[in-house]
Amino acid sequence: MRTMKAAVLYQYNEPLVIEQVQLDDPGPNDVIVRMAASGVCRSDYHVMRGETHRPLPAILGHEAAGRIVEVGTNVTRVRPGDPVIVCFAPYCGHCEYCTSGRQNLCETRRSGALLGTQARRWKDGQPITGTTATFAEYSVMHESGVVPVGPDVPLEVGALIGCAVTTGVGAVLNTAQVPPGSTVAVIGCGGVGLNVIQGARLVRASRIIAVDISLDKLEFARRFGATDLIDAREEDPVQAIRQLTNGGVDYAFEVLGSSATLRTAFDAIHQGGTAVAVGLAATGEEAPIDINTLVLSEKTLKGSFYGSSRTTIDMPRYLNFVRAGHLDLDAQVTRRYPLEEINEAYEALNRGEVGRGLIVFAD
Repeated sequence: MRTMKAAVLYQYNEPLVIEQVQLDDPGPNDVIVRMAASGVCRSDYHVMRGETHRPLPAILGHEAAGRIVEVGTNVTRVRPGDPVIVCFAPYCGHCEYCTSGRQNLCETRRSGALLGTQARRWKDGQPITGTTATFAEYSVMHESGVVPVGPDVPLEVGALIGCAVTTGVGAVLNTAQVPPGSTVAVIGCGGVGLNVIQGARLVRASRIIAVDISLDKLEFARRFGATDLIDAREEDPVQAIRQLTNGGVDYAFEVLGSSATLRTAFDAIHQGGTAVAVGLAATGEEAPIDINTLVLSEKTLKGSFYGSSRTTIDMPRYLNFVRAGHLDLDAQVTRRYPLEEINEAYEALNRGEVGRGLIVFAD
């Protein structure tokens, strides 16, 4: 058991508490990662606000990269010292979904088996829950929850690939499989939305329409490939998209996580078009869809979890895109914070500041 600094959520809508906690040793199939960087993502903010419930106290965080410091007796894929990207969706490799190439939907993980049924983190004998739990100096996880990377990969870049890139680019390449020349709308231009835009640029979409209520985010989105900008505070985004595209886009991606924006994505596609839900909403939130429109227009509405990723295949591929200059990740990181300033980092996220914030851990 080791002692480490962590940000602990004790109560919803209360600041995270920075304190020393204890971490269990790895099990036979586990690894311990020393964090280098962890992204400030809205999915964790849903939990902090009580919109998604988890047993408390808890350590949050899921978008990260670091180095292996210890491995269990059965681990063969990595060894101490290896730089790795953390994956928040570990997989078993032998269930129906894994063997059919859909490891992001791993049935064993969804049962909780790979995330650990026993507490692995403690404070004065009190258990602290956590799955990936990257808002801490160290984390223990199943070995399939990490992907080794080369020594040339900056770990801040690796952290973004751990969630924002894999979720956003993967939604375009894997989930929707957008063909070249398509028209695309992206509703929500936060960290994941920027990578949906980059994914659309990768496949040579003919038009990439960014939609947001922040002019700063819209202008920032232009840097990553947006061809048209729509300020949803000033005009009806559905009407604006239809005017730009003679009736609607081929593909619309909802990347915020609300019933209103999902309906916008669905209404913005033309007949035969596809709307993809990428953003996670508050637990229980529902979106009304006109059934007749769905049927008569043969529209498709589908979800995308973690970019339909096969992490051991897709993450190295995205790194190659970065190396070739096809994905710009450095410019996405606009704010860096030590762990002690994590509450300020989430205040900036809530204010709608552009780009991605990172919690950066000292060497």
